[in-house]
Amino acid sequence: MFESIKKKMFNKEERITMTNWVLDTAHTETAFSVRHMGLANVKGNFQTTEGTVTLDENNHLVSIDASIDAASIDTRNADRDNHLRSADFFDAEKFPKIHFVSTSVSKSGEGEYTVKGDLTVKAVTKPISFTAELGGVIDDPYGLKRSGASVEFSIDRRDFNLTWSQALANGSLVVGNKVKISIEAEITQVTQKIPMAAKTERKCPFLSVLFFYIPE
Repeated sequence: MFESIKKKMFNKEERITMTNWVLDTAHTETAFSVRHMGLANVKGNFQTTEGTVTLDENNHLVSIDASIDAASIDTRNADRDNHLRSADFFDAEKFPKIHFVSTSVSKSGEGEYTVKGDLTVKAVTKPISFTAELGGVIDDPYGLKRSGASVEFSIDRRDFNLTWSQALANGSLVVGNKVKISIEAEITQVTQKIPMAAKTERKCPFLSVLFFYIPE
């Protein structure tokens, strides 16, 4: 009986270490391309992308939570950028953030992960999925743990109420509906670690003394 009690009292959940990482905004680029008049792809990027990434103790991807500053859009043309910030497109004053949060992450290969999550643009949230490539972890010259990731996916802008365009005589659109998105990101580890549940042995001095006097 007492052996059974000891097992219950001394048993506890182990701690698996998860680590938090933050996007290094100076070394992160969120780029996009859209076909113009059915001809060439016009490219641009968002200057500000922020977020957090969680890795497990083996540096495998667990979760992503990232936001883009809609007003930071840059296509190297001031008039076009102002139009994209307007209510015709992102309405950046009313909806300042583009947000993504993962709902599931599964390892699909060496350094590759299938990520599913919710993308919110202009208060419209839609599920998306993509493949993320995660590089190894290094110690950088500044004393930080650092890693890198690459992501590519496409969306139909109309799904997020980005519907402005004009039709040409040949049937092409001034602004295409398919948007290709490419993200190159570096992340650095936050020093605080997150304990997660598993099994280990718990030490309790008072109970150790108590059981010392209980015959086996």
